Amino acid sequence: MMSKNVCMFVWNHFTNDARVLRECTALSEAGYAVDLICIHDPKDASLPRFEQRNDLFKVYRIKRYPVLFEIIQKLFKYSKQNKLFGVLCLLLWAAFVYLSPIITLFLTALAILLLKTKLKVVWVRGGLILGMIMKGLQKNYDIYHSNDLNTLPQGYICSKFRFKKRKLIYDSHEVQTSRTGYSSPLYGKMEGFLVKRIDEMIVENNTRAKYNEDLYGFYPHVVHNYPFKQTNNNEEKVDLHELLNIPKHEKILLYQGGIQTGRGLDKLIKAAPLFHEGVLVLIGDGKIKKELENMVQEMNLQDKVKFLPKVPLAELPKYTRNAYLGFQVLNNVCFNHYSASSNKLFEYMMAGVPVVACDFPEIKRVVEGDGTGVCVDSHDYVSIAEGVNYLLHNQVKLNEMKKSSITASKKYNWDKEQTSFLQVYNSLSF
Repeated sequence: MMSKNVCMFVWNHFTNDARVLRECTALSEAGYAVDLICIHDPKDASLPRFEQRNDLFKVYRIKRYPVLFEIIQKLFKYSKQNKLFGVLCLLLWAAFVYLSPIITLFLTALAILLLKTKLKVVWVRGGLILGMIMKGLQKNYDIYHSNDLNTLPQGYICSKFRFKKRKLIYDSHEVQTSRTGYSSPLYGKMEGFLVKRIDEMIVENNTRAKYNEDLYGFYPHVVHNYPFKQTNNNEEKVDLHELLNIPKHEKILLYQGGIQTGRGLDKLIKAAPLFHEGVLVLIGDGKIKKELENMVQEMNLQDKVKFLPKVPLAELPKYTRNAYLGFQVLNNVCFNHYSASSNKLFEYMMAGVPVVACDFPEIKRVVEGDGTGVCVDSHDYVSIAEGVNYLLHNQVKLNEMKKSSITASKKYNWDKEQTSFLQVYNSLSF
């Protein structure tokens, strides 16, 4: 049987998307030819527009900004930096106004409007969506795979707006109708419309599958967000004590992941003064990082709380292995957080690192069911501190949790879970 061609969409730069990497790798190893279409980052000069990950797995990054947008933006920027150039531009503009005032003033107003208002977002995102669609129609694909709602319209147009329709898989990593940043009812209406036109749907766990069933009347496939299985003989570490100038006797209390709202990170910092020992280390980047850094300064916790930027996915285990314990303290700000399984929970597990975690259903099922840590009230910084201090003062219990984590990692890993993922593809009828 000839291999099937898969076009997969994802709305990011594909630099740290572990789930998409695992899925594309699994498909290519199973004989599917996969083209992943994502977004280029103009701020990262080292990021290529095209990558060939293996013989059957290629990555295409769509140019982030339209050409006209870049030209206008560069003219404005250079005019501010170079006064002579700015004067020449002003004189040229005045000449055009004199020759054709209505058209010139209209185009000037339009340029300012597009660059300085919310229309800029519409222009940029609209260009990206169009670029993805055009790329997705360039080859004869058999299957389209949309990761999350922000690429489902692209997948729908490419797969169904044609004489011979193609298969469309909707892989929802999040709960699109109840998540931070997606408060508008338009998202729910869009998903409700498009979900009736897909061929298969994938969600992260059974709690989310049941939510989907209550909402749309069908139970989607469940593919858990488990990481690649790590080899036991790989013990390489990046020395965080040396890197962050932390005394060798201090324990590393680690959070790794996005520095975003609703992840309980402000509670972690408030809890830090109550930790009987150890240094809180946060690895990652995000919108509220500066806010948290200011919080640390104001509380005079520079010796108690340290920050590191995000690290490449392949390098992350070298950092995780330093930890005495890890944190996953999501707050219940939306159903998306409440129902999360959390990739980082299993990353800690792979490194044999016990966790202090929130008591939400999917996370609690693993942490308490497999004995890999303690659950706390993630909305209460005192409760978080109590969980940390319990593990600091109960070395025997901690060692048991380390062993349980290693044991549990043998079942919570992608080597096993990819079978469920491939079954979704193998069940498609052509």
